[in-house]
Amino acid sequence: MSTISPAARPAVLFVCVKNGGKSQMAAGLMKHEAGSEITVTSAGTKPGKAVNALSAEVLADLGIDISAEKTKLLTEENMRAAGLVVVLGTEANVPDLDGVQIEVWETDEPSLRGIEGRERMELVRDDIHARVNELKHRLLASH
Repeated sequence: MSTISPAARPAVLFVCVKNGGKSQMAAGLMKHEAGSEITVTSAGTKPGKAVNALSAEVLADLGIDISAEKTKLLTEENMRAAGLVVVLGTEANVPDLDGVQIEVWETDEPSLRGIEGRERMELVRDDIHARVNELKHRLLASH
């Protein structure tokens, strides 16, 4: 695998409301898939206190540990540093900033179909995982 210099490395900031579930899952999945090829961060518009335990559990099934991650507040600085902001779901309101590309992923929400608990979180993980892989290929192809 080639190593891209930090200055030329693509970057992405994953955002959701609490920064405890979907955005942390996306960041963990992207770090796992892309390694050091892509700079990955995550944040929340109204960060919660901790990473969702079920989110961490279903990622651990893939050998990915996000249990020690801390929730972070979305700022203009972290948006500008990434250049690409991916919003997971439609609940987080992210401001438009000049020079920052914002992509919204309307992620699968199994609870709307009556699916809850671990099964719900596995479906959410798998949906995000597929999207992360597609984004990884897109980002690396453009650099």
